[in-house]
Amino acid sequence: MEKIVMIGAMPSELSDIRKILGEAEIKSFSGFDFYINTYKGKTLINACCGIAKVNAALCTQTAIDAFQPDFVINTGIAGGMNSSVKVCDIVVSTEVLPHDLDLHFLTDYPPYCGAFKADERLIAAAEKVCGEFSVDCFRGRIVSGEAFISDNAVKDEIRRRLDPYAVDMESAAVGHCCYLNKMPYVSVRCISDNADDEGAMSFEKFEKIAAKRVAEIVLRMTEII
Repeated sequence: MEKIVMIGAMPSELSDIRKILGEAEIKSFSGFDFYINTYKGKTLINACCGIAKVNAALCTQTAIDAFQPDFVINTGIAGGMNSSVKVCDIVVSTEVLPHDLDLHFLTDYPPYCGAFKADERLIAAAEKVCGEFSVDCFRGRIVSGEAFISDNAVKDEIRRRLDPYAVDMESAAVGHCCYLNKMPYVSVRCISDNADDEGAMSFEKFEKIAAKRVAEIVLRMTEII
């Protein structure tokens, strides 16, 4: 039976998944609670990692060690960084990387990689499901850093330097960890705001709507991968 781990940073990013899956077995490792369900012939494990890269990396490594999954899906919401991407659209990672670190520290030293590529099979599954749901979907780079981006000048600087489609605080850490473990992964993010001067206001308005949309997409993905 295939095992799929789903990691979200905030309780709101997992609440709809947990409602649909129902009562779960809960196992705790390294301070993280992992909710375990059998769903349509597969074992689904979900965990709330907490916000930012250290939490995400620790949770991802713990999940890999404890469950030896077949795939890892990072799910949740994000800020839009490409002018084509609108609030409530989906961005599917082609690769993830930090925006707040000089990448030569990763490329010139272990792990000798600065951008962590997502699994093509998982990317294709996410795109297929978005098509089924008639949701606008973009494949592209997702960047992560230790700040909620809600400033036009900061956004523009990151865009000029890295040309991402979305920004969050965890995807790069999940991808980094999966790269080191040779674990197929993808980050699937629903846009809650445009990471600009209106970002905080938009986040408050659309957080739950975006989280519900991406939860439904990720659960459907688990059925077809």
